[in-house]
Amino acid sequence: MARAAGPRKWDVDGREYIDYWMGHGALFLGHSTPRMVEAVKRQVSLGTHYGACHKLEVEWADWITQLIPSAEMVRFTMSGTEATHLAIRLARAYSGRPKLVKFTGHFHGWADGVATGVNPPFEIPMSAGIPGPVLGEVLLSPANDIGALERLVKSRSDIGTVILEPSGAQAGTDPIDPGFLKDLRQLTSDKGLVLIFDEVITGFRYAPGGAQEYYGITPDMTTLAKIVAGGLPGAAVCGKRAI
Repeated sequence: MARAAGPRKWDVDGREYIDYWMGHGALFLGHSTPRMVEAVKRQVSLGTHYGACHKLEVEWADWITQLIPSAEMVRFTMSGTEATHLAIRLARAYSGRPKLVKFTGHFHGWADGVATGVNPPFEIPMSAGIPGPVLGEVLLSPANDIGALERLVKSRSDIGTVILEPSGAQAGTDPIDPGFLKDLRQLTSDKGLVLIFDEVITGFRYAPGGAQEYYGITPDMTTLAKIVAGGLPGAAVCGKRAI
């Protein structure tokens, strides 16, 4: 592509497209919205990398805590991969248990620790070059099968965290049963497991408060990505103050 404006973009040969992709769904206001362009220009003139916190960061976080039900506190990162990586680290530190359960077909970024169970055959990682011990910290479970997850959790004492895309696998093309989400929240609460909703795809899209608002199910932690920055590089980890 060469340029984009509003709902359209143009390639290097001059062909015009209606853009149904819209920056992975992150460009609610369209491409190159004048107000966004002006805001970015204004900030660039004031500086881009202070190496310190600033007022707008606090206001930004405040908006997220108002919108996302689980967001008692917010930590910003630069990408969805970083957000899920940090969320899992925080969950492990809080729970004191190393094993992570993820569901087959669900994608949580490019970090080594979640690069398995994404595409069939699910036992094969997404890429070569990932150490076996890292992959060994991840346990796979089939989505929409609360019985399978319950059996897995009962069989071990080292599971501390469960993560999923609340829309379902492959950005929701393989949907999650809302009843499963309700049962999952109950099971993780009963067993003292940290439940992470990866809302990189669903955040601010299913509802202003994401899938958790839409379904009325509040996780312990939430990850968000470029939609929090209007399509620019940016992401966030939200969650309970205690974590």
